[in-house]
Amino acid sequence: MNRFESRKHSMHTVLRSTLLFLFLAFLIVFFILAINTVDQATTAKQQESLEGALNRCVTQCYAIEGTYPPSLQYMKQHYGLTYDDSTFFVDYQTFGANIMPDITVIRKN
Repeated sequence: MNRFESRKHSMHTVLRSTLLFLFLAFLIVFFILAINTVDQATTAKQQESLEGALNRCVTQCYAIEGTYPPSLQYMKQHYGLTYDDSTFFVDYQTFGANIMPDITVIRKN
């Protein structure tokens, strides 16, 4: 009789260990996915913030100087524009001193 009880106890221990391992693996995957989702949402919010900052800089420059900024570098030097170059690519196209420039913000992967 003792022989069967120890075998049953051994199977129960293996099953419990396996379930615990699967639960921990599920928890790790869940946290990784949650962190990835939060990271994507944060980057999207940063992009929106950068687009707003660029529009404010362009508008402020036009209000103060009477012309739109000639380049992105000009806004960095004179209006304190800063952003993460490794995360975002900013395409700044001017058409003239009194024509609103075309600004495109693209997230780098």
